[in-house]
Amino acid sequence: MPDHHASPAESDISLPRLLGVLSDPTRLGIVRILSDGAERGWGQFRAPVAKSTLSHHLKMLREAGVTQTRQEGTRCFVKLRRDALEARFPGFLPALLAAADADHIGDHVTERDEQA
Repeated sequence: MPDHHASPAESDISLPRLLGVLSDPTRLGIVRILSDGAERGWGQFRAPVAKSTLSHHLKMLREAGVTQTRQEGTRCFVKLRRDALEARFPGFLPALLAAADADHIGDHVTERDEQA
């Protein structure tokens, strides 16, 4: 049975897809939250979008190779693939995060306290 939560191999992360996925402010906000390296449950993200839309954003990030998802029972956890992105495109992620932070892109995405 295929793993529906699998991220692409590092070598399969393409720059056009990466740029396309990260052009969305909500997805960039998710990446900013994940940039501290901690894994988070999907329910920890708060954004002014429907849960199904947030789920779609998380799926887009995973399929582009930006994040990895781990399922534990009925819960899903997501983590930034910082090492893979740095290996594939050195310096890209720090520059992107610095620019997003300076311009307040993605500030509308926040984090809830961890849900039990």
